[in-house]
Amino acid sequence: MKNYTAKSLEELLQNAAADKNCTVEELEYFVTEEKKGILGIGNSVSADVFCRDDVKEFLFDYLGNFFTGIDQDIEVAIEETDTGFIVNLNAENNAVLIGKMGKTLAAFNTVVRGAVNAEFKKRIDVLIDINHYKEERYAKLSSMAKRIAKQVIRTKVDAELDPMPNDERKVIHKTLNDWKNVKTQSEGDGSKRHICIKYAGYRDTTAAE
Repeated sequence: MKNYTAKSLEELLQNAAADKNCTVEELEYFVTEEKKGILGIGNSVSADVFCRDDVKEFLFDYLGNFFTGIDQDIEVAIEETDTGFIVNLNAENNAVLIGKMGKTLAAFNTVVRGAVNAEFKKRIDVLIDINHYKEERYAKLSSMAKRIAKQVIRTKVDAELDPMPNDERKVIHKTLNDWKNVKTQSEGDGSKRHICIKYAGYRDTTAAE
């Protein structure tokens, strides 16, 4: 993120867009200082400005420095989504980076997201994946959610799932969002936060078929 200064915010953003080779609409900014002159003379405004390419550059640099520090080769591929970025890593020992039940990967996600949010002073959606582990994990979670939801509808008995990180809970919520006979609810705190799939009464079962 770079700080710019100009006589007006409009001029500042135009200069930043030209510098970053993007449109003004693609920029995000935070005004850091604003000075008012006499009769408009001496006005100035300063702002920290960034675009999506700046976030990608930060991710490449941060991950490169991290894995260089632990003397491990890594391949980094960053995919832009409508809401953020998916970073897929392929290292010499992917299993170590993923950890048991994906716990090491979950912790690494927390660290990287924290660094990105601190750098750009904004919550930015970043998902770190290891050799498409998360992609496969999400598919399995979605299938599991449907299977358990059908069981809940059949038995009318609520089901409590094991604790899982926030991104995986979102998959469960999204998968069952349109189901008319069950509802999902996150419960618990911290590492014990988990989802309950609850029976929501008899209605149209089309979504559960």
